[in-house]
Amino acid sequence: MLNTWTKSGWRNLPRVQMPTYENKLELEVVEKQLSNLPPLVFAGEARRLKMQLAEVSRGNAFVLQGGDCAESFDEFNADLIRDSFKVLLQMAVVLTFGGKCPVVKIGRMAGQFAKPRSSDFETIDNVRIPSYRGDIINGMSPDQRIPQPQRMLQAYTQAAASLNLLRAFSQGGFADIKRVHSWTLESAMGADEYSKFHNLADKISESLEFMRAAGISSTDNEMLHKVDFYTSHEALLLEYEEALCRVDSTSGTTVAGSGHMIWIGDRTRQVDGAHVEFCSGVINPIGLKCGPSLKEEDLIKLIAKLNPTNEAGRITLITRFGANQSHYHLPKLIKAVSREGFEVVWSCDPMHGNTVKSESGFKTRPFERVLQEVKDFFSIHKSEKTFPGGIHIEMTGKNVTECTGGLQAIADEDLSLRYHTACDPRLNANQSLELAFMVAEELQKRAK
Repeated sequence: MLNTWTKSGWRNLPRVQMPTYENKLELEVVEKQLSNLPPLVFAGEARRLKMQLAEVSRGNAFVLQGGDCAESFDEFNADLIRDSFKVLLQMAVVLTFGGKCPVVKIGRMAGQFAKPRSSDFETIDNVRIPSYRGDIINGMSPDQRIPQPQRMLQAYTQAAASLNLLRAFSQGGFADIKRVHSWTLESAMGADEYSKFHNLADKISESLEFMRAAGISSTDNEMLHKVDFYTSHEALLLEYEEALCRVDSTSGTTVAGSGHMIWIGDRTRQVDGAHVEFCSGVINPIGLKCGPSLKEEDLIKLIAKLNPTNEAGRITLITRFGANQSHYHLPKLIKAVSREGFEVVWSCDPMHGNTVKSESGFKTRPFERVLQEVKDFFSIHKSEKTFPGGIHIEMTGKNVTECTGGLQAIADEDLSLRYHTACDPRLNANQSLELAFMVAEELQKRAK
């Protein structure tokens, strides 16, 4: 069958959640500039990630995907990237030990600049203005809400700098397993409230000491000294995505050069829409957010369009239903996918379905609801005899107070202390690590 896909074909289809630029000429100039810049990632890297995700689909590995809800221009600095990377590594070590399997590490980084919104407009001080859609499109300040094409160039520059730093961290010794575990001990072992995790942390320490005694160290084994780390983002702003598309010289296929993995949001997954069309033609692993409104027949159509050859590792289904809602929605989707014989990775996003408005007026996510959705995710997959392949979370390495609950017992009245998110509430470092210990316990149950 003749493949008629082109990287600009999406422009002829219905689009949603995308800005309308007033200056079309400026937009064209920016797109041309971006198209002449080097890609941020390369085809070989995307293929390697796809191979690792294929192992997840077979139940031989687990995915940890996490990072900011929306990356910020104003708050961009090396410390923020380092701290989030550090927490993800800590989580990965805990999950690797608990699951007795490799953990594929993917950051919501170096590209997560655009955000879908429930409304095109909002009212601030009785003035109706365009909604904030992420720094790549417009600014948080009310006087910066007109979409500006030049922001795409700033996003590219920041993404390139972020990737440069992440590659250095992942390959240069910062990710040494002994160093990472020492961070975990500092975070969890020194606090009485984390006593329930001490046993697992002690076991990891004993394993590392045994390896050292047996002559296995990071000095002699690169696998213990560095890690594979990938980037991902929602492919929302298609002008940016198209401009960074490149043809792989070794295979003649097209790769999205903006990130190793891109995903389609719950609001943009129309099978005949622009976002699905664009993602169908690039070779990168594709994530698909699956919310309560997704019907089984539509999911089947989406997978068939995005992965017509049923390539393992190509599709990651990221479910997001809300606490106590998964039991109604998820089994139907699992059964439909299983009937068709589709090779997919099942991942749980326990954040987006659990957003509430607190009594103090802050948008927040109760941590107990986050944990509940993850527990339901594991329970349902056990019942359906399928593999719960990963978690997808919004988190930061900063000590923020944006999600209530957890062993820190963040209360409603605490939210105002360090509420820094540009968009949605994130788990802080301690909450993220607490979640990792809980998931490790679930993985241990499956490994027995």
